Amino acid sequence: MADLLNVDDTLNRILQQIHPLSTEETPIAEALGRVLAQDIVAPIDLPPFANSSMDGYAVRAEDVTGAGHGQPVRLAVKFDIRAGDMPIGAVGPHEAARIMTGAPLPEGADAVVPVEQTDDQWRSDGHARLPETVAIYRHARRGDNVRPSGEDIRAGETVLQAGTALRPQDIGVLVSLGQGRVPVVRQPRVVILATGDELVDVGEPLGPGQIRNSNSYVLAGLVAENGGIPIRLPTARDSLDDVRRCFRAALDQQPDLIISSAGVSVGTHDVVRDVVQELGEVMMWRVNLRPGKPLAFGQVGGVPFFGLPGNPVSAMVTFDVFVRPALAVLSGRQDHAAPLVHALTGEPIRSDGRRSYLRVRLSDENGQLIARLTGTQSSGALLSMVQADGLLIVPEGVTDVPAGTRLSVRLLRPVNRPGSR
Repeated sequence: MADLLNVDDTLNRILQQIHPLSTEETPIAEALGRVLAQDIVAPIDLPPFANSSMDGYAVRAEDVTGAGHGQPVRLAVKFDIRAGDMPIGAVGPHEAARIMTGAPLPEGADAVVPVEQTDDQWRSDGHARLPETVAIYRHARRGDNVRPSGEDIRAGETVLQAGTALRPQDIGVLVSLGQGRVPVVRQPRVVILATGDELVDVGEPLGPGQIRNSNSYVLAGLVAENGGIPIRLPTARDSLDDVRRCFRAALDQQPDLIISSAGVSVGTHDVVRDVVQELGEVMMWRVNLRPGKPLAFGQVGGVPFFGLPGNPVSAMVTFDVFVRPALAVLSGRQDHAAPLVHALTGEPIRSDGRRSYLRVRLSDENGQLIARLTGTQSSGALLSMVQADGLLIVPEGVTDVPAGTRLSVRLLRPVNRPGSR
């Protein structure tokens, strides 16, 4: 296996050829999942004014010192403040203002007493008559039940960094700051093509020796899941002319990345590498991993190109190990590292000495994460990827893994880890 490329070296060399795309602005309503192109600095404080965190009465804390059920303090009620209103006056000595949650704290007040700690018969419909006085049944300290200006965010604070993939809570912060449009990295346009005389599309009947082209749909889903815009092309036949035609059609789409599946192995009809060499360059081929050894990387017409194996599991594994990080860099994401956990093998495992990514289920047993094979590790067994929680990584040069060996697992979906809730 001396002629096979090291997985880590290959990934590093690939990423040296990949660069973030240009930036654009998108409406905030369409920004979910997009990657910020620049830091976001808060132009204002949040909240922008001190406000009440409770329905109750805004008071001066010194006026209710020592208040309790046995010794209530009675204050004159001067006015009402609803959320969205500005106070019509100030609270003076031995005065209070009725206040709703989120309403601005009036001048002079420095605390809020919850309505439950008063004698006010509060009505939920908001039409209760404003009482002339209110009895306070508890003392208050300065700042009680008050959200001060800038409690959440201070003007000038960097709240989100470039490279952040925007989540719903990030969108909420941007809206709160008045950010109606967001600077983001352009989404990569990724052309996906598959080759093979045996392939038919999902709506076509199967003839003798034929299979359906699942790879195009799987890869399109993986591209979309990782922030790209997938563009599927019709299947290319196993001929130089048809593969050449498909690659030229791919370039017509003005892609940022081209992915093919099949045609990069050593079979007599595997012609993809020949066409790529003709239209561009194959920079790397054949990697020391299982499954997915025939992986190829290069460029076609100046566009980065991945030639993935045709077997569906091999295509998915090589996508996860190599293409997903490349998409992350194109998209400007801060981190392209795979989510990893450590687990003990629940059974002895044999490997062939290549770095192996084996499909496993994970379970929590007595506080320890245990990994067990899903069954067959055939590179054509697509259902095993449905069943797998992750890919157990057996290092290069290891052929025998005893049960109870601690190894890394690349997560394919979230799992409950020991000690988590």
